[in-house]
Amino acid sequence: MSETTQAPFTLADGLGLAVYDWPLPQRPRAVVLVVHGLGEHAWRYDPLAQRLNAWGFCVRAYDQRGHGESGGARGVIPSDTALLDDLAEVVDDTRHHIAQPWECPLILLGHSMGGLVASAFVLRHRAPVDGLVLSSPALDAGIGPWQKKLIRWLYRWAPNLTLSNGLDASHISHNPRVVAAYKKDRLVHDRISARLAHFIDSHGPQVVAAAPCWHVPTLLLYAGADRLVSANGSRAFAAMAPPGHVTSRCFDGLYHEIFNEQDPSVVYGTLKAWLRLRAPA
Repeated sequence: MSETTQAPFTLADGLGLAVYDWPLPQRPRAVVLVVHGLGEHAWRYDPLAQRLNAWGFCVRAYDQRGHGESGGARGVIPSDTALLDDLAEVVDDTRHHIAQPWECPLILLGHSMGGLVASAFVLRHRAPVDGLVLSSPALDAGIGPWQKKLIRWLYRWAPNLTLSNGLDASHISHNPRVVAAYKKDRLVHDRISARLAHFIDSHGPQVVAAAPCWHVPTLLLYAGADRLVSANGSRAFAAMAPPGHVTSRCFDGLYHEIFNEQDPSVVYGTLKAWLRLRAPA
């Protein structure tokens, strides 16, 4: 088991983020930076980080602002680009203090909303990364027309107003222990502000539209039975993206958290094979 460390990280605007590291004593194949999803936190990815360590990858993750042990009102972002700005600072620090000293690649791994943040970050060329892994990314939040109108209205007049995100925890995984732990987790919340909802609703289509010009090596993994985000966004991205740059796989029958399903062995196997091609020993 890796010896995990947690340390505070102060952003340029003074907000504190909780950052977690799963280091290795020897040169890693690559550094994997994990970006978590809506309402959750980075420590839920400890099993994934331990698996990556065992494969020769060191891991870093952080609680996004308004989540977990990080500062900020729950589910609130102060600007449309706040999550991208935060990721840029964490990427720069990770590359400078971990990837460059080891002379190894830096790979982003984003789940759900974190997958949208990571892909939008790549789309906007905020900072160079050597690879991107998307797990059930929120490229299509499955928001209906009336909900879109409400989000746009609230975004204009009450951007910091928070409501329940409406996510049904029973659909994150078929594993009842995962669901029970999620429901009991004191760091999990259901808040989402109008501005954050607008960010998700607007950036997903932008990423999908940019798929034909995608140039960063990307592994797209998504759940065929996802009930929290629509798999149509991932399908559209996969259909339009250059196969030389994007590898995609749909796991039929799986729920949203594909790494936390009853038997995630096929998911982990797909990830392991792709990572070893991107970062050979």
